[in-house]
Amino acid sequence: MAQQSLIYSFVARGTVILAEYTEFTGNFTSIAAQCLQKLPASNNKFTYNCDGHTFNYLVENGFTYCVVATESAGRQIPIAFLDRVKEDFNKRYGGGKAATAVAKSLNKEFGSKLKEHMLYCASHPEEISKLAKVKAQVSEVKGVMMENIEKVLDRGEKIEVLVDKTENLRSQIGNLPKWTSGNRGSVLDGAWSGFY
Repeated sequence: MAQQSLIYSFVARGTVILAEYTEFTGNFTSIAAQCLQKLPASNNKFTYNCDGHTFNYLVENGFTYCVVATESAGRQIPIAFLDRVKEDFNKRYGGGKAATAVAKSLNKEFGSKLKEHMLYCASHPEEISKLAKVKAQVSEVKGVMMENIEKVLDRGEKIEVLVDKTENLRSQIGNLPKWTSGNRGSVLDGAWSGFY
């Protein structure tokens, strides 16, 4: 895969771009910034297609990570890039200077990191693909485990209901009048005496 499959990236807080990197010229930077203005603030991943490029966004905890890629790059490489950048950015700036930084003030420090991540992801598509498969498998196993845990919890609740009903029955039985064996026999004898 050509190294120019990832052509522009940035990290923003809200709509303020804190750091960006590209070696190319084009209108993709202004399109990416326009899309940033319209993104929902909720934590999510978004991809827009325009003029043979994908504009990929990861929004999390008030920060937006973006990469513009050629359509030929597919989905895995841009998503892997966004995950790597998010982790690196959070390690460096989590809860610190990124919360108050002004526009493009982190370019000097983090612009070179964006370049490194772009080059790595574009140069190692096989590794990215393997990693994506492993993540998908882990996600699937996690889903099955959550389903099983829910079933166990449901069973536990059903057992608790059964125990409550049993205790309720015991208390109701305890409230029934107690007949001695002598009374029980005489009552039954009287009931059957008409049949003999």
